[in-house]
Amino acid sequence: MGSTPRVSPTAGLVTAVIAVSAGAILVRWSHAPSSVAAFYRVLFTTLPLLPIAAWRYRGSFARITRRDLGFATLSGVALALHFAAWFESLTWTSVAASVTLVQAQPVFVALGAWLLLRERVTRRMALGIAVAVSGMAAMSFGDLLGGVLVGPRPLYGNALALFGAVMAAGYVLAGRSLRQRVALVPYVVVVYGVCTVTLLAIVLAEGHALTGYPGREWLLFAGLAVGPGLFGHTVINWALAHLESSVVSVSLLGEPVGATVLAFVLLSESPTAYTIAGGVIVLSGIYLTATDSEA
Repeated sequence: MGSTPRVSPTAGLVTAVIAVSAGAILVRWSHAPSSVAAFYRVLFTTLPLLPIAAWRYRGSFARITRRDLGFATLSGVALALHFAAWFESLTWTSVAASVTLVQAQPVFVALGAWLLLRERVTRRMALGIAVAVSGMAAMSFGDLLGGVLVGPRPLYGNALALFGAVMAAGYVLAGRSLRQRVALVPYVVVVYGVCTVTLLAIVLAEGHALTGYPGREWLLFAGLAVGPGLFGHTVINWALAHLESSVVSVSLLGEPVGATVLAFVLLSESPTAYTIAGGVIVLSGIYLTATDSEA
């Protein structure tokens, strides 16, 4: 999986999972429009990388082909839609439901690879997809039938989280082969750059202001960038070069658990029985799908 790094990839992955688990809490604490929070999260993640990219990787950018740039653009747009949908979902549904559903990315990656790339779907993957979908249904409709709701419009919020998962899968599928040919920093700068511009367009289209927010909001924007951004997803991208993708995918199942615990402690938000049961089923389906290569 590449040369031996100075930092343990396992330690880096643990740090990344903890960092991304805090993302939903920071979004909930923010009173800014969700698209504005998403825009500054990605912008502040990208800006510190620009001097490094210009200093050490200038030649790498020149070697990016038009075809690769096209896929990077698709990947960046998909990532922007993922963030916009997921951040907004946290306004309407519980942290536990939102984070679990948006983490269903491996299920949609498997489906997308089968539909678009004609990759084979094994029996284990098909079982995992079926299990995950049944869990999603339990999470989305169980609370409505039981009459105990967490969030003003949980069904809408859950739908946004699922759309965010689909867009995250598009981000992975579009950029999957790019990461093998393009170094981490140039890859992240190009994709995050496209993502930032796309989110800016969404913010302007929705008519939100880019300035005038109190200092607390800017600290939360910075926290989203440093925590889930730099120490989270950027470290995950780095870990993929040193660990099996199935190991990384399974490790990320810790995010819904960590986010749920943090929401209980910091937001006094208790998930319902349907959310817990459905979440366990969803995570089981994701595990089956993500670990198919080890079967």
